Amino acid sequence: MEGRSIVFASGKGGTGKTTMVANLGVALAQFGKEVILIDADITMANLSLILGMEDIPVTLHDVLAGEADMKDAIYEGPAGVKVIPGGLSLEKIKKARPERLRSIMKDIGQMADFILVDAPAGLEMTSVTALLIGKELIVVTNPEISAITDSLKTKLIAEKLGTLPLGAVLNRVTNEKTELSQEEIEAILEVPVLAVIPEDPEVKRASAYGVPLVIKNPTSPAAIAIKQLAAKLAGIKWEAPKPESPIKRVFRALFGGRG
Repeated sequence: MEGRSIVFASGKGGTGKTTMVANLGVALAQFGKEVILIDADITMANLSLILGMEDIPVTLHDVLAGEADMKDAIYEGPAGVKVIPGGLSLEKIKKARPERLRSIMKDIGQMADFILVDAPAGLEMTSVTALLIGKELIVVTNPEISAITDSLKTKLIAEKLGTLPLGAVLNRVTNEKTELSQEEIEAILEVPVLAVIPEDPEVKRASAYGVPLVIKNPTSPAAIAIKQLAAKLAGIKWEAPKPESPIKRVFRALFGGRG
């Protein structure tokens, strides 16, 4: 049975899309699902950095350049999630042919329950190519009018390409008065909001350590929201853990989680 292929896209950079893909993939793996993450951001690949998987010898770029077999570019990451990382070499970026992504998806379609594709931000040709390779789309956006407008363009293009928009993830939400409400965003995008991820300082701390947030601090507000989204996609019931006490939070901040 072919797995679900979901492309994660954003109309502009800085929405936290790659961090979302990394943590959602790990969360699904923690729920016992077979997951493959693909870093399809040809020019700005950094999914592997968030997962703590630097210095990888064979990457997606080698496969797209016709210089390596796809199976050699699949690595095991945190919690057993499989990762096809992008490369950071400028020389390899020049050789990569994004149009080969579709044949790669055909090869790995039977290998996992979920295939999550981290698409490049914006609407350049590489972004549009990434939209083509997944059957479903989740837009990752911030609750600001400029981000929502760009997200609407991305969603409309995906629909024209035959990719089904599942909904949107509102990321880095602070609940300030300047932010659009969930209802307003759903009205503009004409898709449901699947998850609301709060602004959380633990996200940056986890990224600095190269450890996914759902592993480093699973009881943080953002981690809980991501796990809830993973449970929804996986079709399972999951009860969120109780938030840690203020005393424990201070202790962890002082001692870096030791003890």
